[in-house]
Amino acid sequence: MRSRRPPIAAFVPSLFFLSLIPFIFLTAVAQSDLETGENIAFAPPEPPTGVIALDHVYDCGEMIDISWTLSAADTAGGPVTGYEIFRAEADSFVSVSVLPLGTNTYSDEKIIAGTPYRYRVAALYTGGAVLSEITPPVSAGTEIINWNLLNLFVIGLFVCGAVIYYITHAKRGKKLFIRKIAGLEAIDEAIGRATEMGRPILFVPGINDMDDVQTIAGITILGKVAQVVAAYDIKINMPVSRSLVMTTARETIKEAYIGAGRPDAYNDDMVRYVTDEQFGYVAAVDGVMVREKPATCFYLGAFFAESLILAETGNSIGAIQIAGTAQPAQLPFFVAACDYTLIGEELFAASAYLSNEPKQLGSLKGQDVGKFVAMAAIIIGVIAATLAEFGAGSFFVELSDIMHKLFTVEN
Repeated sequence: MRSRRPPIAAFVPSLFFLSLIPFIFLTAVAQSDLETGENIAFAPPEPPTGVIALDHVYDCGEMIDISWTLSAADTAGGPVTGYEIFRAEADSFVSVSVLPLGTNTYSDEKIIAGTPYRYRVAALYTGGAVLSEITPPVSAGTEIINWNLLNLFVIGLFVCGAVIYYITHAKRGKKLFIRKIAGLEAIDEAIGRATEMGRPILFVPGINDMDDVQTIAGITILGKVAQVVAAYDIKINMPVSRSLVMTTARETIKEAYIGAGRPDAYNDDMVRYVTDEQFGYVAAVDGVMVREKPATCFYLGAFFAESLILAETGNSIGAIQIAGTAQPAQLPFFVAACDYTLIGEELFAASAYLSNEPKQLGSLKGQDVGKFVAMAAIIIGVIAATLAEFGAGSFFVELSDIMHKLFTVEN
């Protein structure tokens, strides 16, 4: 009798379970490796050490600087992912900032001056954080003297000393040399031309009030112009945009006429208030130019967008024009359209020269000393740095370092 073999279907469950054995084994191995890897990743790294908290120097009690030594595990591919700064005003610490890997300094600006704070730094890693030791209490305060600016104090003291010396020198009646300024020398020539032509003089003192030093310098020069005008009996027209400037200018011209022995020839209409509005004032002045065609135009004071409008109109009527301002953006327009231009500080130098006032003369000469020192320092520093770069000797290296320290302002 032939034996019958069981059907293949009977072996299917057994084969299925046998096929699961390798899968179960591999899953167990992978799970074991994963657990081992996680344990390695979660191993706590070394905490930061040497944490120091100090008041930021030379401020108004606005900042505390924290520094620390990086964790030994702070390496490329290491477990440390960053640092977190904790601050405690009383007993409880709160997080104030999280910093990237490799950072070992932080400046805390969210503080109150005079309040003591304690700090600690945590090294962050995948499984949590490890904390450093707690710093002693530190509070932010204000330093009265910034010793980093000692060099600036010495330079300022030297310049101020020079100013005081020359003011004292001028008060004793000793003559101070001031170089001639072309625009200043041309005043008599320009007024003489107006006298010959029988045409008036136009004087514009800028559009700022008497609180601007440029306006004061312009009024001072007006005093000189008014003396010549009074002596030669020339008509002067002075439209202004500020009431206080009008009052000052009237008194200046009146004093010049009294000094010339002709007080009856003075008239308040020589100085007229127009308007405070910038371009309304410019339109009025241009109208005066076109109608009266003055032989000479003076623009001395603070000018802005109206500078080219005034200068071009004066140029179109053929007037001799003398301008002066300390506004750098307006100087190119005056230089292009006027016959003479007092550039920047020349306006104040002209004022000091004409007034012959000791304080102005002394200040001018004292500033010249400061400029001379600055120019000498630049020349010596450039030469020393260049020769030091080419290895000319240690003397030039030391000289370059001295010049750098002396004229570098540190915050």
